[in-house]
Amino acid sequence: MPFSDFSDYLLLEKHYSAHTEKAYLKDIETFAGFLKETLDCPHPKEANYAMIRNWIVALLDEGVSPRSVNRKMSSLKTYYRFLLKTKQVSVNPMQTHRALKTPKKVQTPFSEKEVAEVLEDLEDADDFESARDRLLVELFYTTGMRRAELINLKISDVSKTNATVKVLGKRNKQRIVPLLPTVLESLDHYLKFRGAIAASEERYIFLTTKGVKMYDTLVYRIINSYFSKISQKAKKSPHILRHSFATHLLNQGASLTAVKELLGHSSLASTQVYTHNSIAKLREVYKGSHPRNTK
Repeated sequence: MPFSDFSDYLLLEKHYSAHTEKAYLKDIETFAGFLKETLDCPHPKEANYAMIRNWIVALLDEGVSPRSVNRKMSSLKTYYRFLLKTKQVSVNPMQTHRALKTPKKVQTPFSEKEVAEVLEDLEDADDFESARDRLLVELFYTTGMRRAELINLKISDVSKTNATVKVLGKRNKQRIVPLLPTVLESLDHYLKFRGAIAASEERYIFLTTKGVKMYDTLVYRIINSYFSKISQKAKKSPHILRHSFATHLLNQGASLTAVKELLGHSSLASTQVYTHNSIAKLREVYKGSHPRNTK
């Protein structure tokens, strides 16, 4: 692998997921190919910002969205910070780069009724897969954790005594999230089935039917499959469940700061993207309750 040192940095030092590492490497390799073929530049180490701008223009000409271009630039930023840190370059060409403007993307959460219907369908979980899938949906919806965080949960991360789960988030940041009694019940129920297929040394909670750790695409397929039966929403992914968790909490009066901590966000700005649905709910209440609008 031509960028194996960068790969090791992402996985071992930055603790990025394998999915993120793969995406970053693909971006860097694509950029390296563009430099060689178009600008006769042998390696990204030799590139300057004018060359990076040329790649941005080429991507936009190919119809790549500004949002996708920004993601690729994020990969480059991380790569050049790595090169600077390891003294492979003396100047970071991405230092003054500014992200392209993108339209705000509003994602529609599942309704409380839709989530309740999926859990109702999974109420009689009498085998390994249905017990696992019910716990999966419940954990996403009641904790708001990310897909990678859920996949990496270990048996030892759960404290039944304290009714909490320890979640390892982005940048290796750890947070403690409370668990509802119903979730602990679903966990106990699932573990009975899990014990029959898991090797004794297997630490991860969520497993495939072969007894190995679950993977990203399987988790996505499970969520998409159940919610496709009851929802007409355009997107039916684990992230939409996380979105639903935050939105429903805010709709019920939870503070933005509390939701921020539960989600593992580093700043309130990240959490504020979930407030648009809460504002819509408040507007409904306001219009239906204000004395000047009740006549």
